[in-house]
Amino acid sequence: MAGRRMKDRWEDDNKIFLSLAIKKRMLPSLYGGIVGDMLGVPVEFKKRGTFTINGVTGYGTYNQPPGTWSDDTSLTLCLIESMIENSGQEELMQKFVQYMESGYWTPHHEMFDIGITTSDAIAKFKKGIPAQECGGNGMFDNGNGALMRIAPLAFILFNNFDFIEKIEIIKKYTEVTHAHPRSVVGSVIYVEFLLRLYYNNSLEESIGQIKNLFEKNIDKNHIYQKELQAYSRIFEEDFFSLPQEDILSDGYVVHTLEAAIWCLGNSDSFSEAVLKAVNLGDDTDTVGAITGTMAGMYYKMDQIPKEWLEKITRKEEIDELMTRFHSYCADKAIKEEYGNSSI
Repeated sequence: MAGRRMKDRWEDDNKIFLSLAIKKRMLPSLYGGIVGDMLGVPVEFKKRGTFTINGVTGYGTYNQPPGTWSDDTSLTLCLIESMIENSGQEELMQKFVQYMESGYWTPHHEMFDIGITTSDAIAKFKKGIPAQECGGNGMFDNGNGALMRIAPLAFILFNNFDFIEKIEIIKKYTEVTHAHPRSVVGSVIYVEFLLRLYYNNSLEESIGQIKNLFEKNIDKNHIYQKELQAYSRIFEEDFFSLPQEDILSDGYVVHTLEAAIWCLGNSDSFSEAVLKAVNLGDDTDTVGAITGTMAGMYYKMDQIPKEWLEKITRKEEIDELMTRFHSYCADKAIKEEYGNSSI
């Protein structure tokens, strides 16, 4: 009996530890993304060298007040809510429709920004096309509109070591708006990069491990291997040594991912990484959001300036959603590990 009690106590302690470990990485990653988005909104589309962002500002491109975040955060929050509800692609697209039509999960209850490929996918869905068939699959549909919202998947996949299964899950959530294999591969690289950082790998180790995952699990003739070549610069040894002028920061999924990883690798703090990303110009909110997510995972919560976090619009409502999402992910991880979620 004493042995059983000791085992139960040990198991309960491990459950608590697992829950806290998830929270320690989830909150800075997701809030880091919101902060990066918020910093980038006022200067979106501005050219590099024509401005300098050192903190939270407002108005600018969209004439929105300080603390405003964009579709990057809105659609990420829609995904988080959908995951908590255990709903599928159809329900997720319904939330995207609400976002576009009634400002659902927007900072000021009105949409002011949406990508072309995402907008086209929502229009198809509204016409009755199944969600899994709505995503654009042409070469010019490879914007960053799926990449910018896909990070929450890392927190239901960190305990899954089946690469093929993870690809299918990531593909499912990517293809509703961006169905081209290049966009799917970009989402896979991004989520896997977050997962490598979750397990405390260095940036170089993380990149190398992702390359190995593709080499070991994906046939050399598979379309994903072909599309992986579009991201080849990321896997080159001298990638972090590239000069800033070689880094593009537009809305093309490859350039966005390159810019975010490069900024993280050329910075020594959360703030430096995110400000470097935003000051690259062009698609400042998305490059800022993705860099912020990565930097949050890497540097953790105490590195994100409190004065930036306090400026986030609708923060109390986001806090409540994050609490629910943490509970969902922790329960899921504990069930997978121990067969039940009670602590």
